[in-house]
Amino acid sequence: MQTLSSRVRRAALRVSAVALLGPLLACGTDDGTTATAPHSSPTTPSRCRTPDLRAEVGPVDPGAGQRNFPIVLTNTSARTCTLYGCPGAAFVDASGKRLGPDARRAPGSPARVILAPGASAWAGLSFSSPEISGARTARPAGLLVTPPDERRPIEVPWTAGAVPVSGNASTVHVTAFTPGSGP
Repeated sequence: MQTLSSRVRRAALRVSAVALLGPLLACGTDDGTTATAPHSSPTTPSRCRTPDLRAEVGPVDPGAGQRNFPIVLTNTSARTCTLYGCPGAAFVDASGKRLGPDARRAPGSPARVILAPGASAWAGLSFSSPEISGARTARPAGLLVTPPDERRPIEVPWTAGAVPVSGNASTVHVTAFTPGSGP
């Protein structure tokens, strides 16, 4: 059981703490405005929209029987925005007709990527080398890149040669976005 003196001592400590910290917590800024208390949950910037982004495909990073490319999205707007998840990716011919199935999402847990104006994020695009896999191929003119949660794609010229469009090992995969411009 607490004694009266220990309860009084605790109460006095609380009052002293408030008296000491109060002026620090109530400080204004140098320009005469008052600082506002932070919200319990910080606001996350809204998602990046297709018109806010520029897309490009980086150079091939070949692996054992694989062809790997970074798909890079750069924020060209004046506001900070976020990407969460994988891009849509589809190869097209010069008339815009899709070649083969859309890319499949690789397993993994995406993380929210915050893009300040001018910042970039990349996602991996990979497929088995058609020369090794024996898949039927096509030479696309472009790659349609659709940002997460958007419907309108950005067309990027494809200059990296043949891609698998059907047959065994014809699956193209994409990974979730990561900050930066590639591996």
